[in-house]
Amino acid sequence: MKAETRVLNDRYRVDELIGRGGMASVFRGFDEKLGRTVAIKILEKDLAGDSTFRTRFRLEAQAASRMAHSSIVRVFDAGEDTETDATGGVRPVPYIVMELVTGTLLKDIIARGPVAPKDAVRYADGILEALEYSHRAGVVHRDIKPGNVMITESGQVKVMDFGIARAVSDSSSTVAQTTAILGTAAYFSPEQAKGESVDARADLYSTGVVLYELLTGRPPFRGDSPVAVAYQHVSETPVTPTALNPDVPKGLDPVVLRALAKDPFQRYQDAARFREALDAALDGRAPTKRELDTLTNELYGPSPRQAQETARTLQQLSSDTTMTRTQSGPPVVWIWSAVALIAVLIVALVFWLATIRPWDGTPSTARIIPDVAGMTYEKAVEELEARDLVPVREDVPSDSVPEGVVVETDPGADLSVSPNQRVEVLVSEGPEVAVVPALVGLTESQARDAISKAGLSLGAILPVDDAEHKASTVLRVHAGDDEVAEGDELPAGATIDLEVATGRVQVNDLKGFSLDAAKRALEELGLTAEVVEDDTCQESDQPGVVSQSEIGSVPIQSTIRIRVCTGSEPTPTPTPTPTQGIDADPAER
Repeated sequence: MKAETRVLNDRYRVDELIGRGGMASVFRGFDEKLGRTVAIKILEKDLAGDSTFRTRFRLEAQAASRMAHSSIVRVFDAGEDTETDATGGVRPVPYIVMELVTGTLLKDIIARGPVAPKDAVRYADGILEALEYSHRAGVVHRDIKPGNVMITESGQVKVMDFGIARAVSDSSSTVAQTTAILGTAAYFSPEQAKGESVDARADLYSTGVVLYELLTGRPPFRGDSPVAVAYQHVSETPVTPTALNPDVPKGLDPVVLRALAKDPFQRYQDAARFREALDAALDGRAPTKRELDTLTNELYGPSPRQAQETARTLQQLSSDTTMTRTQSGPPVVWIWSAVALIAVLIVALVFWLATIRPWDGTPSTARIIPDVAGMTYEKAVEELEARDLVPVREDVPSDSVPEGVVVETDPGADLSVSPNQRVEVLVSEGPEVAVVPALVGLTESQARDAISKAGLSLGAILPVDDAEHKASTVLRVHAGDDEVAEGDELPAGATIDLEVATGRVQVNDLKGFSLDAAKRALEELGLTAEVVEDDTCQESDQPGVVSQSEIGSVPIQSTIRIRVCTGSEPTPTPTPTPTQGIDADPAER
């Protein structure tokens, strides 16, 4: 007996299971309202029962749904349905509806071994392209890892689960709880491992871990438990990629080390700078061993701050008996020396705070960046130049800020900087647009790829009978109620519908038509008439076409057999007379 099809909120049909993770299961689905295939992620029961988590989950999914970029898997909708369990109780079923992407997970590619450096850099660049867009939109991923990156059949990088990790981390109090849901601590930044607040630079650290694994076939830190791995993220120095894989260009070593810096301020400060460093590394000059050692000491060398961080981490993690180190650690005497040093620093800090006099002024050598958001660019330039700052314009897309108006500055408002500091002024260029590619005449599969590459979304596929085109050929393209053509501009991520040829036509019942009329009707549909003459019937009783081989939907350019009657007129039977020996009518006798 076939199981009843499940439909969420009378709209989303849930089909077969296509993936399962620590927090949810992913199903192929169908949006019955818009007529498109989607992916549906349904939360596991233990998470669905937490009302606080459900609220965070919905808000983060809604934030992610506002992003439309070719390197990001689109989130179409988020909602909550209910179901009745075996005991008769009703429980919530939170879900999100996403773009269905086919391809290979990056973790499956890495499982085959180290990736060629050019491909590794290309994959990392695709991740960073997605992060560059999301960070400008104010969304931090928090769970960048190979299992959240899909490589499509055309080689496009697609990053999944934007914003959802925040709902997990906000509802988890420990590294162990978070990793139980998200799956692994191998890609956590040091600040995530310590339970501190994170920003966009945590995503850049995780991307550095993914790049390291692509180049070497293994992550930089490994251990027997999540806490063991978290400890290494906080306190230990990674081995350079070239030490594990000599085929890696040496120019990538400093890039990876910079991305994996413990201190967020020593990493690349945004995805664009990380991408620039990657582009330069493949063809750039290889660093000398001395230069690399200097960089390693700068990023990972001993310092009072690092000693304090290590001691604090030891204190946080000491209660976990499963912690196993995979690299040599400092002797016990060093740990106690660090603790003593920290105690001295704390005493000195308390004394300094107690004796220092408050001062509300601004040094003569400092400048405070004004808040110019909402101003025109020209007005913002006046405000910045009046404070001896150098404005640099950068146009960015924005759905909420009018064109020509300042969105924000980088560095941000109210920060203290030096005179003549360059300040990037991000000016809205209006909503991001996408250009409709050439679609008419392509196959449905080709059109899907072209739509995805153009930064648009595929909506409904409308089947149309057409006598001139093969099955799956795109005939027309629509955006809402309007037909669009190649070169038209639409908002990025806009949904377009396709009229696609079925490769079939509809044949009416031609019975009773004359032979010539029947042939004309079939020829207009691109069909061929095969005439079969039937001399067993009487033409006067059944004129023209008697029957045909096909009625209804038939493949284009088919041959239809039509049977026509060719029998002659019947001979009348003579009426008997009395002279022939048959009695006449009684009235005539």
